[in-house]
Amino acid sequence: MKNRIKTKPSDLVVNFIVNKSKYIEIFFAVMVVISIFLYLFVKVNYDLTKYLPNTAASKVGLNLMEKEFGYPGTARIMIKNVSLYQAKLYKEEIEAVDGVDTVFWADTAENIEKYTDVYTSDTFIKAENIQDYYKDNCAVMDISFVKGDSDQRTSKALDKIYEIVGDKGSFTGPAVQNKSLNESLNKEMKSATVIVIAVVALVLILTTTAWLEPLLFLLVMGIAIVINMGTNVFLGEISFMTASVAPVLQMAVAMDYSIFLMHAFTEEKDAGKEPKEAIEIAIRQSASSIIACGMATIIGFLALTLMKFSIGYDLGIVLAKGIFISLLTVLFLMPSLIIRSQNMIQKTAHRKLVKLPKRLGKGILKIKYVALGLAIFLAVPCFIAKDMNSFLFGNSAVGAGEGTQVYKDEQEIDRIFGRSNMLMALIPDDSNIKEKELSDELGKLSYVKKVTSLENTLPEGIPESIIPNRITTQLHSGKYARILIYIRTREESDAAFRYADGIKAIVQKYYPQHSSLIGATTFTQDIKTILTRDYTFVDKLSLIGVVIVAVIVFKSLLIPILLVVPIEIAIFFNMAVPYFMGENMIFMGYIIVSCIQLAATVDYSILMTNYYLEYRMHLDKREAILETIWAAVPPIMNSGLILSFAGYTLYFTSSIAAIGAMGHLIGRGALMSIAMVVLLLPALLYIFDGRIYKHISRMNQLKDKARKKLADKLQLGEVLPKTIEDKSSESLEGLKNEN
Repeated sequence: MKNRIKTKPSDLVVNFIVNKSKYIEIFFAVMVVISIFLYLFVKVNYDLTKYLPNTAASKVGLNLMEKEFGYPGTARIMIKNVSLYQAKLYKEEIEAVDGVDTVFWADTAENIEKYTDVYTSDTFIKAENIQDYYKDNCAVMDISFVKGDSDQRTSKALDKIYEIVGDKGSFTGPAVQNKSLNESLNKEMKSATVIVIAVVALVLILTTTAWLEPLLFLLVMGIAIVINMGTNVFLGEISFMTASVAPVLQMAVAMDYSIFLMHAFTEEKDAGKEPKEAIEIAIRQSASSIIACGMATIIGFLALTLMKFSIGYDLGIVLAKGIFISLLTVLFLMPSLIIRSQNMIQKTAHRKLVKLPKRLGKGILKIKYVALGLAIFLAVPCFIAKDMNSFLFGNSAVGAGEGTQVYKDEQEIDRIFGRSNMLMALIPDDSNIKEKELSDELGKLSYVKKVTSLENTLPEGIPESIIPNRITTQLHSGKYARILIYIRTREESDAAFRYADGIKAIVQKYYPQHSSLIGATTFTQDIKTILTRDYTFVDKLSLIGVVIVAVIVFKSLLIPILLVVPIEIAIFFNMAVPYFMGENMIFMGYIIVSCIQLAATVDYSILMTNYYLEYRMHLDKREAILETIWAAVPPIMNSGLILSFAGYTLYFTSSIAAIGAMGHLIGRGALMSIAMVVLLLPALLYIFDGRIYKHISRMNQLKDKARKKLADKLQLGEVLPKTIEDKSSESLEGLKNEN
């Protein structure tokens, strides 16, 4: 029975990694090929309404509309420098494009009764309504497509419309925005990836000791990223935000693990060990730190999956999966690649190009109380300020940003025709009179631009049966009627929310049951409500998850608190900056980056604390702090700068507002986390040194008691190996008097 427990499972794993390296290489090579193939089938979603829970009022209404009327794509086009007659010809040509269902203009909205004769003379268009459709030699039309906003048929139809109108056209609307997002994403992410790789390579060249090492690190991360992207196929589709930020974040966050392993290997190699023996020892020594950092990051990302607004699930799963795959790639594949490339690494060796100032540690230790006092002083107002930001929530906030053609076109259309924000009321089709009365009451509201329903456009005495089916099916389905309501606001504003609530109240007055109001504004209202609730829950959950992992790793209750304090303060600082700068924030980025910054940068605190505990075993606390700073700051700077550069690359290269905003928060947050960990954590470790060891000693004593009870019960006490903590507890007793 004793022989059964002599070989540890960890030894079996290490032996497998080292001795079966060829099989491991073949496995990862096959996985890369399969993943590249699977990636071709990963769909990207651009519609945020898909992530609303089915219980949300706007989602219930959307599902009902899709069932009764379908969910076609829509766009708005303004044709410049045309006569009224030319505008009619353009409309006719656009309506004939494959993929276009209906083009709503003056002759199909307020003048439905003249659909048979409207093309014979301009006199059939009512003068009082023409300014909504034709003004300053410009015609504006609303296009409804056969398929959805993101469908390829809709995209091809838009391309054809671009050809028809040429430079006379200005385009806006969901279908246009989705097409722009798709094209921008494909183009910009390629350039962003190239820039990130170049910047990461530069940082690694400056901080490593061989020219080949950066290539090795990038190869390992590239393999992990390809596998992660390919396995996304099992999710069916991912959001455009996930597709944009996940590969960059995976590289930036997981690069640490490769550096940890290589550093451990180099130390053993320099100590005279043969490469195979050195890599075995390196795996054993670094695996615990790599897994601890990885698990803390994974737990932080998994907290996102519990958001009710399920884009968090989408992003959280992909990021957590990416970190897990990175862990496996580093621990299983990288040892083989290190051994295989040993000769080349030695041939390309060079001195470290950038070194820390020798007096850095003493300088940080000297200002420890100033750093702590300043951090506490600033943390309180920043904590308050971060929740006082002006937030944006909806689809319009995450789309094309300033400087893009879509943004310019939208501004130009709004300048001439004013804002036109469409809401749709779905009501039971049980009373023509009641539908007419509702339409008329809505039309009298000062903020309503126009109302289109079948009953308020049909002349009195004209039966519905004489209207073409393509017109009636847009507004009546048999069971439900649809009323189109255009209000003079942006999709997202306090006024838009107030007006939507007013319209909803009027609709419910006529139809207390089985009625819905949907549109970009109502979707945004629901997104706002759900995200605000999600933030409090997810923020606390990610913090608790990281703390639990740290408790398990360090066997202490105090250390986890000290670990997260610098990161949380850095998050407060990062999220308060937009408030003090007077900038709007996209709330979705706010909640997601809060979790990402905690999950991605808590590794810096874990690494520094690990070093401190190691040095503290044989040095006094002052010398231990100095050695810790000297050992921990370089890898922290490496990792933090890589993450920061990755974030700022997204910020400067992406025209997609949400992605650019997330990149800015990530880039700035990484720099602030570096500053807080390097300046604040040494002060906390120094000040709480005595209590840290008191906690560790107490935890080890409890563990010793539990271990002895188990050994006595199993009568195997003589063969149970001592853990590192058991051995260290003896040394700790000798250090306690120091404090």
